[in-house]
Amino acid sequence: MTETTTLSFDFARFEAEQRVRAEAADALRPRNKTALFAALAEAGVTTVTVEFDGYGDSGQIESIDAKAGEADAELPDASVALVTLGWRDTDPTERAMSVREAIEHMAYGCLAQTHGGWENNEGAFGTFVFDVAERSIALEYNQRFEDYESYEHAF
Repeated sequence: MTETTTLSFDFARFEAEQRVRAEAADALRPRNKTALFAALAEAGVTTVTVEFDGYGDSGQIESIDAKAGEADAELPDASVALVTLGWRDTDPTERAMSVREAIEHMAYGCLAQTHGGWENNEGAFGTFVFDVAERSIALEYNQRFEDYESYEHAF
């Protein structure tokens, strides 16, 4: 006689946990933006442009470019304290990170909020613009997709 093990997954519970986690992440974003934009403003940075690209189940930030007015600028060497959540966590922890890491953290967080799975299959690419004076983050998002047209004729 063989024993059968049945695995089950409580999808409703998982979705509820993810909603709670998303709400917690949303609540942390204003504090994190304030900390990041303060460090950028102190260094004289006026805008930061972040390019990302992903496909085939892999994605990454391609570049981070800073400007001070119209001139290219370096990101400050400063450390920024952001409040973060682990993948399945709802209790935040404060983490010190470089300004570059903080920008990446914010960009990936915004992508997860609006376009989870952006790196899967044909993927997506786009640009974030961090406007320091406005304390805003804008996202231009481009989703790739595969399509075809099929015709059948009988004569």
